[in-house]
Amino acid sequence: MMRATLLENGLVVDGSGDPAWHGDVLIAGDRILRTGVGLRQRLPAGIAVSDLDVVDCRGLAIAPGFIDAHTHDDAIVLRDPACLPKLSQGITTVVTGNCGISLAPFVTEAAKPPLTLLGAGSFRYPTMAAYRDAVLAARPSLNVAALVGHTTLRFAAMGDLSQPASADERARMAALLDACMAGGAHGLSSGLFYEEAYPAPADEVTQLARIVARHGGVYATHLRSEMAQIIEALHEAGDTAFEAGVPLVISHHKCAGPANWGRTRETLPLIESLAARQPIAMDVYPYVAGSTVLREDLVDGVIDVMLTWSDTHPEHTGRMLSAIAEEWGVDQKTACRRLQPGGACYFQMNEEDVERVIAHPRTMIGSDGLPHDRHPHPRLWGAFPRVLARYWRERQLFTLEQAVHKMTGLTARNFRIAGRGLVRPGMLADVVVFDPSRVADTATYDVPVSASVGIEAVYVNGVRSFSASDRSQVLQRAGRMLTRETGHVV
Repeated sequence: MMRATLLENGLVVDGSGDPAWHGDVLIAGDRILRTGVGLRQRLPAGIAVSDLDVVDCRGLAIAPGFIDAHTHDDAIVLRDPACLPKLSQGITTVVTGNCGISLAPFVTEAAKPPLTLLGAGSFRYPTMAAYRDAVLAARPSLNVAALVGHTTLRFAAMGDLSQPASADERARMAALLDACMAGGAHGLSSGLFYEEAYPAPADEVTQLARIVARHGGVYATHLRSEMAQIIEALHEAGDTAFEAGVPLVISHHKCAGPANWGRTRETLPLIESLAARQPIAMDVYPYVAGSTVLREDLVDGVIDVMLTWSDTHPEHTGRMLSAIAEEWGVDQKTACRRLQPGGACYFQMNEEDVERVIAHPRTMIGSDGLPHDRHPHPRLWGAFPRVLARYWRERQLFTLEQAVHKMTGLTARNFRIAGRGLVRPGMLADVVVFDPSRVADTATYDVPVSASVGIEAVYVNGVRSFSASDRSQVLQRAGRMLTRETGHVV
């Protein structure tokens, strides 16, 4: 006889965007076996009532495990495989390798920015196959779907990143990417915003994106500009993906800086016009502050900047740059230089723009959290419950079904993650049970390390991995390295 789990009498929000319904979900092994009403009275052969672990879900929602569309969790799934900041939000799969930065394929003892976003001493994997083996050995609590970073390819193939790649360097990058895609990567990401990738012309990326297209992958991009030149950057990204024949994902779409607030009225119609000729999606995090390495060009003396880490002055971590500068008797740019290398939260966005983007039907949810920061952005611990609490329950920008779709089925479809993102028979049993009336983030900019509330239980590949009865630990680790072809590696 087979042990099974019966989630009974819950509100099933299946991830498709279709209307929710009240009923049961039967899990056996790593799969969803059945969905329906009154399943305890009509169990399949081989499962008896005595074999059931019955979970009463009255008053609770049953949904697919959330898929984090935009993460920098490449190294943390190996270093801290419990991944509590994500699992406690109901996240069961993370898409890694974003913004042009991935662990594979590159080996170095001295990573330079922006690779340092993935932590020091992390770059040990010359191939995607080597990284996949490391993930399988670590057995994190989450599933991992990996992108290959364009900036990482540049570091691996080039000596001087301040210029376009030569023909030979392009050939080396192409060979590395081709091997990574054959090794199971889901696609390519770029971070043309960063200094190490900015010199790359569009055709350098297009050449690589064509390789991704041949393998059936996707192209995700941190645009060359999210500020004054955002319209030009959107056209560049659209043309790159269109010419390569690959689906496009626009990473953490925003209009950054006070001079650009309100310009989502321009960017979203442009994205829709581009979508008439090619597949396009975007992701967003539900906050007005972004977070990345400490950069002097982002310090304008107007927006607030909060230090998330500093190697030279760690004692100021968590403080506002303006307060540090005033204490030192210098301007903010000078203070920024003294604090480097470091990281920061930049309060660059306008809430109305965030709401327009998050409500758009092409938008997925991504945390974009930086797990190696000493004082991280609160999105690391709270992004997904915040969408439900603030933008569904409070602001009513969309229905519960649409909110869950943005976190599950839409993301699985856009990143070609097989067998996940829906609560339906035959799908892999990544499932979250949450209380719609009280689910909420508790992490703040002042106290960013704080687990959300209202996430009652999380199942990864059929294994109960998290319970609200003890939010401080992971019960079991059952994550897998995912591939495009099969949805999982056993």
